[in-house]
Amino acid sequence: MATPVVTKTAWKLQEIVAHASNVSSLVLGKASGRLLATGGDDCRVNLWSINKPNCIMSLTGHTSPVESVRLNTPEELIVAGSQSGSIRVWDLEAAKILRTLMGHKANICSLDFHPYGEFVASGSQDTNIKLWDIRRKGCVFRYRGHSQAVRCLRFSPDGKWLASAADDHTVKLWDLTAGKMMSEFPGHTGPVNVVEFHPNEYLLASGSSDRTIRFWDLEKFQVVSCIEGEPGPVRSVLFNPDGCCLYSGCQDSLRVYGWEPERCFDVVLVNWGKVADLAICNDQLIGVAFSQSNVSSYVVDLTRVTRTGTVTQDPVQANQPLTQQTPNPGVSLRRIYERPSTTCSKPQRVKHNSESERRSPSSEDDRDERESRAEIQNAEDYNEIFQPKNSISRTPPRRSEPFPAPPEDDAATVKEVSKPSPAMDVQLPQLPVPNLEVPARPSVMTSTPAPKGEPDIIPATRNEPIGLKASDFLPAVKVPQQAELVDEDAMSQIRKGHDTMFVVLTSRHKNLDTVRAVWTTGDIKTSVDSAVAINDLSVVVDLLNIVNQKASLWKLDLCTTVLPQIEKLLQSKYESYVQTGCTSLKLILQRFLPLITDILAAPPSVGVDISREERLHKCRLCFKQLKSISGLVKSKSGLSGRHGSAFRELHLLMASLD
Repeated sequence: MATPVVTKTAWKLQEIVAHASNVSSLVLGKASGRLLATGGDDCRVNLWSINKPNCIMSLTGHTSPVESVRLNTPEELIVAGSQSGSIRVWDLEAAKILRTLMGHKANICSLDFHPYGEFVASGSQDTNIKLWDIRRKGCVFRYRGHSQAVRCLRFSPDGKWLASAADDHTVKLWDLTAGKMMSEFPGHTGPVNVVEFHPNEYLLASGSSDRTIRFWDLEKFQVVSCIEGEPGPVRSVLFNPDGCCLYSGCQDSLRVYGWEPERCFDVVLVNWGKVADLAICNDQLIGVAFSQSNVSSYVVDLTRVTRTGTVTQDPVQANQPLTQQTPNPGVSLRRIYERPSTTCSKPQRVKHNSESERRSPSSEDDRDERESRAEIQNAEDYNEIFQPKNSISRTPPRRSEPFPAPPEDDAATVKEVSKPSPAMDVQLPQLPVPNLEVPARPSVMTSTPAPKGEPDIIPATRNEPIGLKASDFLPAVKVPQQAELVDEDAMSQIRKGHDTMFVVLTSRHKNLDTVRAVWTTGDIKTSVDSAVAINDLSVVVDLLNIVNQKASLWKLDLCTTVLPQIEKLLQSKYESYVQTGCTSLKLILQRFLPLITDILAAPPSVGVDISREERLHKCRLCFKQLKSISGLVKSKSGLSGRHGSAFRELHLLMASLD
C-alpha cells in the first residue's frame, strides 16, 4: 500500500508586490477569507484575490498615504482612511467612488462598518471617534473620551454597541442609541491595539502592547480573565466562528486560547513575522503580513489544531498544573446577542458639529468622481468576483474549496514560494451569509428564530421557469421499452401551453404601453396611479424599478399611492418583488420620514392654510401606512441571508415610528 502523504499544518501560500511604495495597511474579507485589500504610501487601495498573483482593482483618490482600510460584511463596499484625515468609500460592484467623508483633523487609525445599517465608524489620532451615515455623507455623532490615538473600532454583532481601543491603555464601550459611553475597561499597561467581540455571547477580547489579552464580561463590566506571556505586542486576534476559542496572531506563531479558565490549547509555528489580519474559511485560518511593499499570505489547517478540551502544554501557566475545567460547549455562560431587535437610529437626529460635517452629497459627487477612480486591472477576476452573471447567485453563497496543503518536508521554514499555479486558483464566494446570522453552537440557535412559517421564496434568477416543468410537455414514459418519440409529436407536446403564456405576456405588454403613454406626458403621479389601477403587481414592479433609479422623482403624494403597493410586494413570494419593495421603502424612509414626523409634531397653524392642511393630511396617511408596514418589517427582520439584512436595515430606519 502507498504511504499516505503527510501534509503541513501551516504553510506560506503566496507573496506579492502589492504597491509601488510601502504597504501601510491591509484587511481580509471576513465573510469569504478570499478577498484582500491593501493600502499604500502611494495613496492607492488595491484589491486582490488570495492566491492569485494579479491585482483585481486599484482605487485612487486619496492624496496622502492610506492608513486604514475595512471591507463591509457582504464585501461590496470598502472604506479607506488616509493620513490627512479624509475617508473615502467605494462601491466595488459598481467600481466607483461612493462617498468622501471629511471631518477628522489627523490621520485615520481605525475603521469599521456597522453590521446592518449603512454606517461607518472612524477612529483618529485626533482622539475622536465619529459615526458616519454613508447615505447622507455626514457625521451623525462624535464620541469623545480617549486621550490618545484610537487604534481599533468594532461594532457588536447586534449593532447596538461600539468598542474602541486606544493608545491611552483603555478600552471603552459606547452605546449607539444613547450616544454615550457605557463603560471603560482599565487594566492594560500599554497601548491597546485590537478589540474583538465574541460572535454570540456578551464577551469582549482586547490585545495590547503590554503582551496580554484580556477578556471582559459585557453584563457585569468586569474582567473575566487575563492571558499573559505573549511573545510580543498583541496586534491581531480572532474568535472562532462558533466562539469556542480565540486565535492570536503572534510573532511567527498562532496561539489558541480559552478564557474560563485562561489557558492555551495549542501553539502552531507559522513564519509570518508580524501578522496584520486573520480570517477563517473552510476550516482554514488565513493570515496576512506585510513588509515594505510586499504582502505575504499564510494558511493554517484548523482541523489539525486543538481548539478545546485537555491541554498538553500551557505556555501561559507553564509552572502550574492546569485544573481541568472544560465548559459544556452547548451551554452559554452569559447572555447572547438578540440581533433582530437592533436599533441605532437615534444618533441620526443629532445636530452636526461643524460645517464640514453638513455637506450635501449632491454638491460634491461630481468632483469625487473626477478625483477618484476605480481602475480594473484584471477584468476576468473582477467580473468573477464583483459582477457575476447571475446577480442573485451570491445568496446562497457558492462555497469555495480549501487551499490544498503541501506535503511535509524536512525544512523548518518555507523561504520562497513560486507564483501560484492555475490549478490552485480559488473562486471567491459571492456575498457569503455572515456567521453572525447563522451561529453554529446549539445554545445560540434560539437567538435567531428560524423562519419556519415563511413561504418559499421564488428566486429572481433561476435555471428553470417557475410553474413550468419539462415533463409536462412530454409524454410520460410508462415502460423502458417504449418506442422512440416522433419529432412531430415531441414538438406538439412542447407547444403545449404556449398560447396561454403568449396571452399573458401580450396583456402585460399592453398594460405597460398604457402606463408608458401616461409617463411620456411627464406626470409621474398619474402614471403610477394608472399602474396601480391595472391591479397587476408585475407592472407596478417594472415602474418602481425605474422610479427607484432617480430619487428626485419621489414626492410626498407619490408615497401615499405607492406605500400600499409596497406592503403587497414585501409579502410576495417572488424575490424580485420583495427586493423592489425594500428599495422603494428605503428611499421613502430616508427622504420623507423626518419630514413626516416634523410636520405631525408641529403645533397647529393660526388661520386657514389649505396647502398646509393638504400636506398634513398626506403626512397622516403616510404615517398610518408606515405603521402598518413596520409590523411586517419587524416580523421579517429575523430572517437570515440577504432578505434578513434588508429587513433589519428597514427596521432600524423605522425605529422612530414606535
